[in-house]
Amino acid sequence: MRVLVTGGTGFVGSHTVAALVEAGHDVRLLVRAIQRVAPAVAPLGLHPSDLDTVVGDVTDPAAVDQAVRGCEAVVHAGSVFSLDSRDARRIRQVNVRGTDLVLGAAHRAGLDPIVYVSSIVALLPPNGQTLTRDSPAGHPPGPYLSSKAEAERVARRYQGAGAPVVITYPGAVYGPHDPHLGDGLRVLRNILKGRYPIAPSGGFVVVDVRDVAKVHAAVLEPGRGPRRYLVGGAFLGFAAVVGRLGAVTGRRRLRAVTVPAAMLLPPARAVGLIQRIVPVHIPFEFEGAYSCGCAARTDDTRTRTELGVVPRDIQVTLVDSVRWLFDQGHISRRQAGQLVT
Repeated sequence: MRVLVTGGTGFVGSHTVAALVEAGHDVRLLVRAIQRVAPAVAPLGLHPSDLDTVVGDVTDPAAVDQAVRGCEAVVHAGSVFSLDSRDARRIRQVNVRGTDLVLGAAHRAGLDPIVYVSSIVALLPPNGQTLTRDSPAGHPPGPYLSSKAEAERVARRYQGAGAPVVITYPGAVYGPHDPHLGDGLRVLRNILKGRYPIAPSGGFVVVDVRDVAKVHAAVLEPGRGPRRYLVGGAFLGFAAVVGRLGAVTGRRRLRAVTVPAAMLLPPARAVGLIQRIVPVHIPFEFEGAYSCGCAARTDDTRTRTELGVVPRDIQVTLVDSVRWLFDQGHISRRQAGQLVT
């Protein structure tokens, strides 16, 4: 099957490309810059010549129409994942308009399936309930969270119209080989650098990027209509993530004091306003504290039983993440601890 992948030079996208090639699919990429392809796929054992590439943007209708032409399926992983308030305009443009354009073009061209990579955050707040594939799209605050919820409503509108849209919902994605060191692995880096002495209460579901990619390869089966899959893993509190990183690196002093998330929201919101006028990113994001405070649990039973994808041990994910951060020079030997000694 010829599969178009948007966002294929990103974290989830590049691993998805590798999983699709391994499963025997021909992959086409829609990318903004051809020079981004090699650094994204080479660490995963691929060469740019293994892939068909179209240069363009997911917000450009002509580029999207060109990219879907001749394909049989699509995985739309193109998204701006940023909790930096300075990125608000770009987040909405790519995450909402881009999703509408890609899903619409794919539906008109008869692609099946049309896979949209959503996020658990699109279903926040959980209102005390375990999130399932039937949970409604939420109304979370903040540029990134709200964009994913709005894009979710776009995807469900296509599902309601009968389009074979398959929606996946990863949790917090960790693992090795993130081409751009996104906000997820940046959090781990900052923890290892001791920049989070205070942790918000609550927690989040953690999933390995390689397991997310396996799910995307597994759902590429035409003729099954609209479907939804939560891609869950281990639920961890923020302080528990700090503690586990301390354990795998052998750094026993790596700890964080837990503070109620509700107490952190007002100062975090103020930092977000300040962030818009200062050039250096401040690692204290309102949306991160909010989503952590939601403490959303997920039921991924259907993903495990129907697709046969069982999340790997979170310990493996954290070890591989830390080793990759060290190999790429994002943390020092001391910060990586016993994993590299």
